Amino acid sequence: MKGGDLERRSALDELMKEEERKKERMNRKPYWLFQGIVMKVMSKALADKGYYKQKGVVRKVIDNCVGEIEMIDSKHVLSVDQEELETVIPQIGGLVKIVNGAYCGTNARLLGAKVQIEKGVYEGRVIKSIEYEDICKLA
Repeated sequence: MKGGDLERRSALDELMKEEERKKERMNRKPYWLFQGIVMKVMSKALADKGYYKQKGVVRKVIDNCVGEIEMIDSKHVLSVDQEELETVIPQIGGLVKIVNGAYCGTNARLLGAKVQIEKGVYEGRVIKSIEYEDICKLA
């Protein structure tokens, strides 16, 4: 590579990084529930009913922050605030929904500490550093 090519390459890389940061800021939300994701109930108030640390699937999202969760084992349906839920991470190779950040709402495949977007405009793009709180197993 010649000096000019290197400079153009680094300017392009910097431009792309700035676009990523902008997309991250625009798509970062205080709520992150999506229909069809697997959640773990962390509500101590629901412990006496046997739901503490049990998994369920979000069937409906109410007011962005409350999920109607169908419990996997019992099939009971509970309304739970997102503050009392935790994301579930699948095994490597499993499908996830990106629930917050730059690629919020897209489906991806877990490749370890990174994910690869499955479909859409960004299909095939590998996101190298993603927080586990920002992804969740798809049902």
